Formats: sequence, structure tokens, C-alpha cells
Amino acid sequence: MTIDSLFEQLKHPNPNLRERAMYELAEQRDDQTIPRLVSLLDQEDVTYRRAAVKALGFIGSDSVPPLVELLLNSDDAVIRSSCAKALAQVAYNHPEDPFPEVGMQGLKTALNDPNPVVHIASAMALGEIGGPALDILIEALKTTDNEALSIALVNALSSIADERIVVELSALANNESADSYVRESAISALSRLEMILQYSK
Repeated sequence: MTIDSLFEQLKHPNPNLRERAMYELAEQRDDQTIPRLVSLLDQEDVTYRRAAVKALGFIGSDSVPPLVELLLNSDDAVIRSSCAKALAQVAYNHPEDPFPEVGMQGLKTALNDPNPVVHIASAMALGEIGGPALDILIEALKTTDNEALSIALVNALSSIADERIVVELSALANNESADSYVRESAISALSRLEMILQYSK
């Protein structure tokens, strides 16, 4: 199939055919594939937009610089949140590759995005990156006064098997001046984390 026809197939109602097109685009890509996929991140057709996000994730670290550029500079919150989700897909699809530093710093900056969808998606992406993003997540949790972001950070941290997180979440759970919902999130995250740590031993 040509690259043009693979782009058309990203809109296909059959999810298996869409997924195959994503893989093929990642395999056959030329120097226009990433810019073309990035240009789809404002599509009103949610299926098409999500397919572009996933395809960028399949491609991997080469997608990261243009995604960070848009994450930090686009005026469109849909594009910014799509960029954060695509960065999460890069981490998810390529766990064996070191995640580019430019991507982690971009997501760190985007934790302060005024749009809740964007900063929550950025926290989730950092959680997907895991251990290398741990310091960014812990620092953000200690310094934010945004309750929705705090909960997203707690959830992101609870998926990473690291003993340091137990200390941070325990401190938050016991902090009586913290928001009660944030404290409850920390308590439930601790029980999830303890299970993850048991399984990872």
C-alpha cells in the first residue's frame, strides 16, 4: 500500500485495519510521515485523531521533538493534549528505548498548562515513562496547589515500582492540611503501589 492509502486507512471503521495502517506507516515512513501525522492532531474526527496519536507512538523517539514543539506552543488545547497523549504512546510502545530528555522536559513544562486536559494528560505521560520521570513527578506533586493535577500525579506515581514513592505518598496521605480528596487518592494509590512492588520483587 502507498503511504497515501495508509493515511486513508487510518479513518477506517475497522480498528484492526486502522492498527495495521499505523504499523505500516511506522515501517514505511518517509520524511513527510511525521509532519503529516502531526498535522492531524486537530482533527474533529476523534477516531482519525486518535489513530494519528497512536501512529506517532509506534514511530517512536523521532516523533518526540515535533510533538514537544506543538505541546508547548500550539494555541489549540486539543492539539496540546493530543501531543501529550502521543508522547505517552511513544513511552508505551518503546519501553526499551531511553525516552528523549526533550520529551520529559516538555511534559514537565506542560504540567503547568492552563487546560486541565493537557496537564492531566502530561502527568499520565510522565507516569508511562516511569522511573526516568520520577523526580519530575515528585517535585510537581510537592509544589502544585492544583488538586486535579495532584490526583493525576498521584495516579501516575502509583504505577511506578519504586520505594521512594511510598515515602512521598505516605507523607501526603498523612498531611492533614492537604485536600481530603487528594489524601484519599494517595491512600488508595499506596495500596496499588504496594501490590506493584510485591510483584516486582
